[in-house]
Amino acid sequence: GNIYWTDHGFNLIEVARLNGSFRYVIISQGLDQPRSIAVHPEKGYLFWTEWGQTPCIGKAHLDGSEKVVLVSLGIVWPNGISIDYEENKLYWCDARTDKIERIDLESGGNREIVLSGSNVDVFSVAVFGAYIYWSDR
Repeated sequence: GNIYWTDHGFNLIEVARLNGSFRYVIISQGLDQPRSIAVHPEKGYLFWTEWGQTPCIGKAHLDGSEKVVLVSLGIVWPNGISIDYEENKLYWCDARTDKIERIDLESGGNREIVLSGSNVDVFSVAVFGAYIYWSDR
């Protein structure tokens, strides 16, 4: 197994084996303050959020190839990100707009607001089965 992580100080996404060996950078170009990451090993996809000058949600293959932006409009501080493996949906929360949204993880289409409110300050999100969990600062 592998572990993936973002380094927003150096604008990198890296991977290593679970024991820390074979560490290498898989994406080093075109990132601006990557924050959170989600991996879909079965489909071979990697998803991440960015907080930089142009906040976005990106997608690439696990080796960093075929990098694309799935969402770039209507987001400010996309924080947590999570995959619904059964429904093939990608969820994220935005700490500035106070929303949890989702899209189809293959196409990036069918964007929907799942939760929105002035009394929440969402920081992270997780999806498991029929339930959505989030942390509120």
